[in-house]
Formats: sequence, structure tokens, C-alpha cells
Amino acid sequence: MTTAAIIVAAGRGQRAGGGVPKQWRPLAGRRVADWAIDRFRGQVDHIVMVLSKDDTAAWDEFEGTDLILAPGGNDRSGSVRNGLNALINLPVERVLIHDVARPCVSLQTIQHVLAALETHQAAAPGLAVTDALWTGNGAVVTGTQDRAGLFAAQTPQGFHYGAIVSAHAAHPGGAADDVEVARAAGLEVAIVPGDANNIKITRPEDFARAERILGMNMDVRLGNGYDVHRFGEGDHVILCGVKVPHDRGLQGHSDADVGMHAVTDAIYGALAQGDIGQHFPPSDPKWKGAASEIFLRHAVELAEQMGYRISNVDCTLVCEYPKIGPHAPAMRDEMARIMSLSTDQVSVKATTSERLGFTGRSEGIATLATACLVKS
Repeated sequence: MTTAAIIVAAGRGQRAGGGVPKQWRPLAGRRVADWAIDRFRGQVDHIVMVLSKDDTAAWDEFEGTDLILAPGGNDRSGSVRNGLNALINLPVERVLIHDVARPCVSLQTIQHVLAALETHQAAAPGLAVTDALWTGNGAVVTGTQDRAGLFAAQTPQGFHYGAIVSAHAAHPGGAADDVEVARAAGLEVAIVPGDANNIKITRPEDFARAERILGMNMDVRLGNGYDVHRFGEGDHVILCGVKVPHDRGLQGHSDADVGMHAVTDAIYGALAQGDIGQHFPPSDPKWKGAASEIFLRHAVELAEQMGYRISNVDCTLVCEYPKIGPHAPAMRDEMARIMSLSTDQVSVKATTSERLGFTGRSEGIATLATACLVKS
């Protein structure tokens, strides 16, 4: 099934303070919206961001990326309808609707909702209410409320696409959430287990709690890569995707990009998914002379599928010649492009081995690389 996520991010969030809408405020080294977006990468086929027309910087930033953009409506229901309409020309069968202010949603919660949609037209996470409930006038308790059968609603709330589109079209608006819209249309909504950590940032103090949750759940992985290629005939070498003039070339089954190979293996290593040779056997003739970009892209895509984002990579080329320094900026740019990272997340540097060993004798080039991956 083709699945999309709609992240509703058009609100102003003034109660959270900070002077800007809460989705654009920093949280654990990133913005609230960045955490919410990455929760769905690798879990769905399309992501729609519903943005306020006033958030011009966000429109400019996300334009041309893998995100589909839609304008906010007059209220939350209107924003959701705009997000649904942005998917109308795509073969979407299921849709998850999520509040951007819930950046701590777990992959398990998302998967629970998706699993429930196999047998139901609608599903949403709910957290059973365990506290005693009162009624009051703000100053004193005026009564009690039975908590049996009560759940605190969370997102993402999932639906069969056609069913929720029809439900919103028939609803007058003003609903608290999309479950209310679905039930008004007669849809049965399955309850899946909620998560106490799936908090909605509303007040200033919620940022500190969210930071603790994100730090507690963070899965950080490091991988190392090492590769060597000997010199042979040629008039250039390919290093980190850049053609560098030299009086010899590098020998290898593919294009012998020793830098890109080491970074690729570092990513595979962080994922505990073997090395290039396991994914692209040198015994297979179809990889002879292949561009190493193919291997690196595969490693990046595999990381996304496993729910990880690449935080940064560091690549050290070891050789006497050619000189790497003049080409390092272009190498960083090319590696960043392939991995969909910013250049400040990619380091390419060089050193010599003080004329010791095979690199010191200019018999070849060696590369060491490290990759840091973070669970999204």
C-alpha cells in the first residue's frame, strides 16, 4: 500500500513562548519540525508539510526537497483538507495525519497505526487515562468524573485515504481532531496503544521534557570504513566523486573511488549490514567500471529504510600525491549532494604517511572514514 503522512505545521503556537511558532523553535539541537519530519522518513512514501503562508522562510527551505508543501487553512480542519488535496494526483491508499508539535512520536507508535489500518478504515493511538478526574471552576473542585473508558488522544491518526477525504468533505469544520471527523462520517476508529512520551508541546516547560525524552531514546551508531586501491595506468583518479588529474589512475573493479568506498562501508558498518562486497559482489560483471555513487546511494537509502539519518561523515585520504587540498571543497560538495546532507556534515581531508609504507612509496591511496547515524 502507498502511504503518505501529513504533518500539520501551520499553527502559531503562541502559548509555548519563544517569540516564534513552536515548530520552528530549537529542540535538542534541531527544530521541533525537523524531529517530526524525520520520524516519518523511511516509514511512508510521501510526506506533506502544511505550512502557514506567513512562514515564508520554511516555504523557501522546503521547496524542491522530497517534501510536498500545502498551505494552511483557516483552522486545523482546513489545513488537513489542504494536505489531503495535495495528494489527490498520487496513488495514495493510506494517510497518517500528525501534529508537528509531537516531535517525540516513536516508530513503534507509527507502526501500530499502520498495522491497524490493515483491518480498519481508521486507527489512532490513545493513552488510557489513569489519573483521577475532577471538574472545577478554576479555583475549587466542583465534582469528579469517571475515568473508565477515557483515553487521551494522540497522533498520528491513520485513515484509508478515500474515506477520510470524504469525511472531511462532509464535515462542517471545527473538529478537535481527525478522529472526530471520521466518527461523524460513521467510520469506526481502532484504538492502538499510545505512548506517554508522545507529548504535545504546548507550554514553555514542555520543551525541557521533550529534550529529556529525545535524549533518552536517542540511538546513535558509529561505523568505520577502510579501503585501499593501487595505482595503475591512467591520467586521473576519481576521489569522493571528483575527477582529479594525476599521472596515474587507480585500479579497481568499479571506478576505484577509494574515498567513496570507505564512506559507504562506514555507513554499512554503522548499520551492521556488512560491506560493499556483500551488496555489490566484485565477481558480478555488471558492477565492472560502475560509478561508486551507486554504492553510496544504496547505503544512504538503506539507512533511511532502517529509520536512521546520517548526522555526519568524516573521510581521510592517505597519499603523497595527488594533492587533495585544492579539491577538498568540491569533494565535500559532491558527497553532500549524493547523501542529501549539508556540506557542514561532510568532512574530507588528507594526510601523508611520511613516505612510509605503500602510500609513502606512492603505490596507491588508502582511506579511512567514520559515519555517525542517529535513529530518526
